[in-house]
Amino acid sequence: MLKMKKISETYNMKVFTDGGDYFGDVEESIVTSNKVFGWRVRATKNSFLANVLGNAKGVIVPHQLVKAMGDVMIISKSAVPSYSGDDEAQNN
Repeated sequence: MLKMKKISETYNMKVFTDGGDYFGDVEESIVTSNKVFGWRVRATKNSFLANVLGNAKGVIVPHQLVKAMGDVMIISKSAVPSYSGDDEAQNN
């Protein structure tokens, strides 16, 4: 049986990648034509997203990349912005 969730129940929900990394918290949903288009995920302190983005506040994750929702949201690893520590080292 399909379980339904209210959009308001998803706010501040913890987001993890399918690899088990803590990604951030759901800040807002993006709804178009009565369908969820995506999720704005806030980069919280000590999250993988905060380490990758630096000063940016978050990212928009397309709903197609959401694998599961329950007490937490699981997203595909392909939603993770690419990061290379070498880039940061070269800029300094």
